[in-house]
Amino acid sequence: MADTDPAGPVMDRDEVDRALARLGAEHEAIETSLLALQDHAGRRLLEGAELTGVTAERWTSTEAAITLLWAYFDAYTDVLRTAREIRARRRWSSREDLVELTELLRGEPVTVAGSAAATANAPAPHGGQAGPGVLSERWSLSALVDRMNELYASSLDMVVAADAVWSALPARIDLLSAELRRTSRLAHSVGVRPGEHPAGDDLERITRTLKKLREQVVSDPLAFWRPTEGSSAPGGGKPDTTVYDREARALEDVRREIDAVLAVRQDAEKRIVRLRDVLSRADRTLAEARTARGEVLAKIAATEVPVVSGPPTALQEQLSTAAEYRRHAQWHRLSPLLESLEQKAEDELLRARESLTAVTAPLAVRAELRGRLDAYKAKVTRHGLAEDPLLVERYEKARRMLWSAPCDLRAAEQAVLRYQQAVAELLGAAPGVPGQGAGPDERRGPGA
Repeated sequence: MADTDPAGPVMDRDEVDRALARLGAEHEAIETSLLALQDHAGRRLLEGAELTGVTAERWTSTEAAITLLWAYFDAYTDVLRTAREIRARRRWSSREDLVELTELLRGEPVTVAGSAAATANAPAPHGGQAGPGVLSERWSLSALVDRMNELYASSLDMVVAADAVWSALPARIDLLSAELRRTSRLAHSVGVRPGEHPAGDDLERITRTLKKLREQVVSDPLAFWRPTEGSSAPGGGKPDTTVYDREARALEDVRREIDAVLAVRQDAEKRIVRLRDVLSRADRTLAEARTARGEVLAKIAATEVPVVSGPPTALQEQLSTAAEYRRHAQWHRLSPLLESLEQKAEDELLRARESLTAVTAPLAVRAELRGRLDAYKAKVTRHGLAEDPLLVERYEKARRMLWSAPCDLRAAEQAVLRYQQAVAELLGAAPGVPGQGAGPDERRGPGA
């Protein structure tokens, strides 16, 4: 039956050997982890950086934690070495050796004397308190391992998070800044400048934002770290790229605007020539309409002839302005002006054509009546009725009206209609009524 002491029942040799093997494995694992943390690129960067904000606060605590980690590890190493030396005295340990080993392996044999600054700044143990008054601590080996694991996890989490932000954001910001400089030079070459074009103002704002963002990322990387909710693993999270992504989208919008301006520069001359041609055709069409109106007024009586407007001087002035913009390479101003002018020019040409159609409508009606009269005269001739007195009389009357100037269209239309009726009666068909369809012969045409 084993005796007991404050450390509990005295361990036998097998228990001691198993405990030493377990503690030795833990010692090796802890040493490997600490050396890896010491060599971590993120830790070296943190040591040499001028930190601000939350990163500066976290690094002060993490540095203290790393200092304590090594102090704890050295104390742990000393106790483990002492225990191994006692166990190595004899193959079969004496009772006194076993009592001493039990105290080392199960008691609180580890005393750590640390600086006030280190114990004050290091994270407190879970469920415990830290303060500047604690200058030494006593630990059991198992509790000390738990405390080292706790400090290591919090230190690694901070180092990994800072390193992840520094690895992700500054390089991306630098690439975007380089693209921004190229875009700014191109924008300047096509007249997109701050104060003169909205895209130029956007480029200036993006430049300021990226410069400030890079400074903040370098000095306070943890401000751009978003931990993963529910994750307890060190470094669980991802860099916050919200600001970067927003500015990247804004730069892409500016590039599209500049591409549009470049397209204007390449096609400007061709588009201006095409605009001149469209406006010239509109002018010629309006001139033709004005000439036609004079002819209609001279040849057609008792009808309303619409007034023809003058040439579009406002569009000509805008076209001259567009040419000036092109000469002075003001592409950002030329682009919207050309788009507006192209639509207005097409509208003006359509209006001119509609005006010509409206003005010449009476001449078209007269031509249609003439054609109809001649067609029915040919039909009468084919049927051997050309000498019929009534038809001759009505034909001559309608012809005089249609070939006289000015022509009374309403009276001429009635004369043609009476001639049609007389032809229809002689040929044994009912006359067609204007506006209500045509008779069988008229549907087939006068040549039937």
